[in-house]
Amino acid sequence: MPRALRTFNVQHPTLNLNFMKKILVANRGEIALRVMRSCRKMGIKTVAVYSEADRNAMHVKFADEAVLLGPAPSAESYLKMEKVLEAAKITGADGIHPGYGFLSENAAFAKMVEKAGITFIGPSPHSIKIMGSKLAAKEAVKKYDIPMVPGIEEAITDVEFAKKIAKKIGFPILIKASAGGGGKGMRVVENLKELPSQMERAISEAISSFGDGSVFIEKYVTSPRHIEIQVLADTHGNTVHLFERECSIQRRHQKVVEEAPSVVLTPEIREAMGEAAVKVAKSCDYVGAGTVEFLLDDKKNFYFLEMNTRLQVEHPVTELITGVDLVEEQIKVARGEKLSFAQKDLEIKGHAMELRVYAEDPLNNFLPSIGTLETYKRPTGEGIRLDDGYEEGMEIPIYYDPMIAKLITYGANRNEAIQRMLFAIKNYKIEGLQTTLPFGKFVFEHEAFISGNIDTHFVKEHYSPEKIKEGRAVAKKIAAAVGLKYFLENQKQLKEIESTQSGWTQRD
Repeated sequence: MPRALRTFNVQHPTLNLNFMKKILVANRGEIALRVMRSCRKMGIKTVAVYSEADRNAMHVKFADEAVLLGPAPSAESYLKMEKVLEAAKITGADGIHPGYGFLSENAAFAKMVEKAGITFIGPSPHSIKIMGSKLAAKEAVKKYDIPMVPGIEEAITDVEFAKKIAKKIGFPILIKASAGGGGKGMRVVENLKELPSQMERAISEAISSFGDGSVFIEKYVTSPRHIEIQVLADTHGNTVHLFERECSIQRRHQKVVEEAPSVVLTPEIREAMGEAAVKVAKSCDYVGAGTVEFLLDDKKNFYFLEMNTRLQVEHPVTELITGVDLVEEQIKVARGEKLSFAQKDLEIKGHAMELRVYAEDPLNNFLPSIGTLETYKRPTGEGIRLDDGYEEGMEIPIYYDPMIAKLITYGANRNEAIQRMLFAIKNYKIEGLQTTLPFGKFVFEHEAFISGNIDTHFVKEHYSPEKIKEGRAVAKKIAAAVGLKYFLENQKQLKEIESTQSGWTQRD
């Protein structure tokens, strides 16, 4: 089993604590279940919300109560703030945990919850608003002397002005949506000629995805590593970091593989990045669990990228190397408790890996592969953790993110965590649709990944569908050779038995 999470139970009798008895989880799938399990461990009842497509979902069955929000599309269900809030009111929920995605970084929703007298288990609307805009975030952290990628710190739409900025900082440049995330509204521009068209596309995509066409320009860091720092802060002025996660294996600017700790950070760089992350959190009066993201260049210089004001998809790897249940800590902070540990109490033990298992076809440009889980067998074993939200026979809806599960492994060292991951991938049986499991196997077996010599261009530089196909062809040849050898040996044995039986019959 993976490393057990520690429970901190330091009592603070002088504090006016809000002991929540019931929490509504405003999410679905594996993260809804993940939050509910911590609630159950803490003796807190849970309320699930669901769409018509999720009527029989695992999180609905697991919760103490469940409320239907509306039709399958998220815009008519999980994103309906009024309906979510009404569900909390009619069930008497004391708190709302947003998970990640959907309404988790919506300042207006956090404010609505706050006004309704219900505890929002996350940061304040103020913090969400500041860090929700990359431009506002850069402005907030400027006075803390935190390294930032060279660029312009204001929204622009004028192409001619963009050209001047690009010439000043030098190509290649990166155009980014201010309100963006997940690689949307982002364009790498190699030269002046392609800047107008790429800028137009970035603005158009930003408007389509976020309703905000604000974009800004910064220097494109070549061969960067994506390193993020987990932070945790209470309402009493205490802020700590829980070390880093390496998130450089990405496809379409979205993470697929994460690990903790990073193989490349020295203790000195780790400390510096941790201190910088704490300063970022303090710059917006942050409360709760959050993540500060950085780029690390090939000379190990780091630059502030953005802050995610919620629980991250990859939070389990941090939990495993620190022994801290981050969801439990979120709830404790939300109800007014002080952090029961200081920075000096935290240490890294072991190594953890995570593979996001998507219903996507890695042989066809990672396009969604929606269907029914005809076979679904979970891997088990020492150091293996699976956060999922599906069972055999269930259908993966087309309306939501296609992630089926997060496969996490823990080991005493990096090599052990990798070997356990390969074992888990081999024993994770999913049929009925394509998944990213073959891609995960490719990554964890690749020499560059094993050596730790990776950056965000790993997929571009090392991966191709043909390489997975080649690997399968080799595996089939080996299996055929083993099968033939087995057949010949058994045929020989069978002949010997037949010969012996024939002689016995004659003597009889």
